[in-house]
Amino acid sequence: MNDFENQKFCQSCAMPLSDNQLFGTNADGTKNEDYCIYCFKDGEFTSDISMDEMMNFCIEKMVEVHPEMDKKQASFMMKEVFPKLKRWAKD
Repeated sequence: MNDFENQKFCQSCAMPLSDNQLFGTNADGTKNEDYCIYCFKDGEFTSDISMDEMMNFCIEKMVEVHPEMDKKQASFMMKEVFPKLKRWAKD
């Protein structure tokens, strides 16, 4: 198993959660290991946003962090990943 398979990702925006400082918080103040601090705070999502809106926001961030990737590549990757994340998965 490689490091990627062991990596935790925010189940809303797919940001790697390599550091527990990035974990969101539950209503009782405990860490939530499913979501990042930008998406989940005090037991609630920080924004009422659709999956498409989240992907569009994250495409810009992904290209900033990974200059070797263009918007088309980032979009393709997110269209594969986002529907599988807990927040967006259809039951």
